[in-house]
This record gives sequence, C-alpha cells and structure tokens, in this order.
Amino acid sequence: MLGAVNVLVVAFAVLAGVAGSVQVAVMAKLGDRVGVFGALAWATSLAALLAVALLLVTRQSFGEFTAAARQPVWLWSGALMSIIIVLAITVAGSRIGVIATVSVLLAGQFAAGAAIDRWGLLGAERVGVGWWKIVGILLLGIGAGLTLKR
Repeated sequence: MLGAVNVLVVAFAVLAGVAGSVQVAVMAKLGDRVGVFGALAWATSLAALLAVALLLVTRQSFGEFTAAARQPVWLWSGALMSIIIVLAITVAGSRIGVIATVSVLLAGQFAAGAAIDRWGLLGAERVGVGWWKIVGILLLGIGAGLTLKR
C-alpha cells in the first residue's frame, strides 16, 4: 500500500506526464511559428529563469546552484539531455503527432531505463530487470510503432 507521501509523489509524476504531453503540443506549435531553434532557445532560456526563481523562492540562496557547478562535468549532461528532449519534441510533435512523439519517447526511455537499472550505469543503483520488464518494454515498443500509423 502506498503511504501518503508516495501517493503525492505518484500524483506529481502523473502531473509531469500530462505536462510532457502538453509540452510536445505547445513546442511543436511554437517551432512551427518561430522555427525549431528559436523555440528551443526561448523555451529553455525561460525554463532556466523560472528554475532560478524557484530556487531563490524555496532556498533563498544560490548555494545549491553553485554546488551543482562544482560537481563533475559528466553530471551536467542532464542539461544536454534536456536540450535533446526539447529539440526532438519540437521537431517531431508537428510531424508525427503528439501521441506518436510521446509513445516513441517513452519507449526509448523505458529501454534506456532498463539498461541503466540492469547495469547500474551513470552511478545508479543496480536493479534487476526480469523477463516481465523486457516483455513490457517490447510491448511498449510495439505500441509506439502502432502510433506511427496514420
């Protein structure tokens, strides 16, 4: 049974899923209107400003920001991954549709997540990946492929 905190965490994750689908639709439209790279630059710059504002409101200092800057450079790759994600959804959303973009993105995330868990990549704790997870990922891949049919 999920505790109260875990229910809130799951609800937040569901909200993030909804936000991700909205982001695909919005970024595709913005990319169509101003160009892919203009949309990418605007959205990521605005997100950075909002993130700094949130940091200042919640922590009232730049301490965690400067601590992040002192971490190994490979840990900064999250920023590059964000750029890749936003660029990909901006390009794909208006070309293959929101559901196909989200489905293919999620199938890729599940497959990569399984590899990260299985081998403990990128400093993650090793987590077993049994046949049922592999079957689930394969079914997700098939489902993602089906969303590409027009």
